[in-house]
Amino acid sequence: MRLLLVSDTHLPKRAKALPEPLLAELPRADVVFHAGDWVDTDTLDLLESRSARLVAVYGNNDGPGLRARLPEVARAELGGLRFGVVHETGAAQGREARCAARFPDLDVLVFGHSHIPWDTTAATGLRLLNPGSPTDRRRQPYCTYMTATVDAGALTDVELHRLPRR
Repeated sequence: MRLLLVSDTHLPKRAKALPEPLLAELPRADVVFHAGDWVDTDTLDLLESRSARLVAVYGNNDGPGLRARLPEVARAELGGLRFGVVHETGAAQGREARCAARFPDLDVLVFGHSHIPWDTTAATGLRLLNPGSPTDRRRQPYCTYMTATVDAGALTDVELHRLPRR
């Protein structure tokens, strides 16, 4: 099962559209995760219409229209793994312990907010993934997104994709 992980698209404030390499991944993905800060409902409509399955949450920059359609925390069981999605996880220091305590029932937590790619594992085995942002690199050298595979109850092939500079 192929996964596509995205967060912090911030359209149309940070870009006018999602980057073409990201859009090209949509038909290849069995499940698309979006960890919030969409800003506009058009992007949600686009991902809903082009994704086989979308697991998504709202972020701190998302208004009433998005909050009415999306939860603060989403969960999905995929191929024997328990996934969660949330926008904010707090400061980087202590993140693994905080998230492991908050989400003891998950195997993988996808999160956003910082625009900083993240891939760590808590002492409990919880894998934490932040795909960065495909439209706003902030203090990072590149805009990014992630792909991964669920195979035989394991998360494999986690890859951070760097997008060409605009």
